[in-house]
Amino acid sequence: MVKAMLVDYTRCIGCYQCVLACKAKNALQPMEPAEEPSVRSFTGVKKRKGVFVSRLCMHCQDPTCASVCPVGAFRKTAAGPVVYDKEKCIGCRYCILACPFDVPNYEWGVAAPKVTKCNLCADLVAAGKVPACVEACPTGARMFGDREALLAEARARIRSNGKTYVDHVYGADEAGGTSVLLLSSVPFGTLGFREDLGGKPLPQLTWAALSQIPNVVTMGGALLFGVWWITNRRTIVAAEREKEEAGRRAAGAPPPDEDE
Repeated sequence: MVKAMLVDYTRCIGCYQCVLACKAKNALQPMEPAEEPSVRSFTGVKKRKGVFVSRLCMHCQDPTCASVCPVGAFRKTAAGPVVYDKEKCIGCRYCILACPFDVPNYEWGVAAPKVTKCNLCADLVAAGKVPACVEACPTGARMFGDREALLAEARARIRSNGKTYVDHVYGADEAGGTSVLLLSSVPFGTLGFREDLGGKPLPQLTWAALSQIPNVVTMGGALLFGVWWITNRRTIVAAEREKEEAGRRAAGAPPPDEDE
C-alpha cells in the first residue's frame, strides 16, 4: 500500500518541532527554525494569511523529477517516498527545473554540489515507522498512513467542518496526485500553491515532449551538417585559389583575368 502524509494547516501552531526533528534526523545545521525548504532544511514553516504553512517535497505519485533525470538518481518507492541517490547525480539540475512544486535545492556553496530534498524518511517508513516530522508534531497536524485512508479522513473533516476548511484536499489530484496531502482554511492559491497543475501526471507531458527529440536531433543534425559542408567548402576553395595565386607570383606569371 502506498503511504502518505496528511498535513492539516488548521491544527498547526507554528512550533517548528517538525523542522527541528527533520534537521536532527538528516544532520542538517544550524539547528534552528526554517521558513522554506533549503539545503539546510528539508522542510519549512511560514505564516501566510494567518495560517502556518509547512512546505516539503510533495512526493508525487508519478514524479516529474524522476522522469527528467537522465541517470535515474530519483525514483518513487513502492511505499510512497520519492528518494534521491546522490551517488548517481551528475548535477544537471533538470529536476529543479521540472518540479512543479519548486522543492529541490542545489548545494551551490560546496565543492561537489548535489541536490537536496525531503525523502519522507524513507528508511523509517521501510521499517514500519513514521517520518520524524510526524513523530515530533505535538498537535496532530501531521498524520501518516495509507494514502486512501488519509484521503478519506481529509474528506470527512471537510464534510463535518465545512466552515473551517476549504473544500479541497490539495495533492489528491494535483499533477496526478501526491503522497503529501494538505488541508487548509485558506485557499491554496492564496498560500502560494499552484492551482493550474490539473490531474494529469506531468511525466506524461514530459515524455510527449521527449519523444520528439529523435526527430529534432535528426533534422537539426542534417541542417548543421549542411551548414558545416558549405562553410568548409568555401574555406577549401579559398585556400586553393590562394595556393594557385602564390604559385603564379612565384613563377612571375601575370595575375589571372577577372573573367576567368
